[in-house]
Amino acid sequence: MECVLSSSPECTEGLGMRWAETVAPGWVIALTGDLGAGKTQLVRGVARGLGFGGRVHSPTFNLINIYRGGRLPVYHLDLYRLETGEGLWEAGLDQFLVTDGLTIIEWADRLGPQGWPDWAPQPVRLRRVKMEVTGPQERRIFYEDIGPGFLG
Repeated sequence: MECVLSSSPECTEGLGMRWAETVAPGWVIALTGDLGAGKTQLVRGVARGLGFGGRVHSPTFNLINIYRGGRLPVYHLDLYRLETGEGLWEAGLDQFLVTDGLTIIEWADRLGPQGWPDWAPQPVRLRRVKMEVTGPQERRIFYEDIGPGFLG
């Protein structure tokens, strides 16, 4: 598992921009962390890095925001309001788990202990990310890739 230290929201966004350089269709980034850990800031960086110039914000009440106009469409899910992975299926959001673009899921721990539901197809690559608040602006960001060539 890799660990990155972020000293500011701008640094977290920069990490997302760097990740955008390598993502491909069918990838999923599954984010976990407390409120205010920087999950949406990281998503903003990925979307910007893919060339999306519009507003990027947490879809807590909508459950999903779709960002088009960049190199790949980004399907940004926020599962905060769902209690279990079955809630995703019941809400009809399971169609966004594996897509023609990049799926980023905030509160992915709602999908199960591995950050991915047993009933869902496996993505091309799953990047599991855990964000920890270590200070007013500082974050520790742990991540690992799972998928072809990365199966753990």
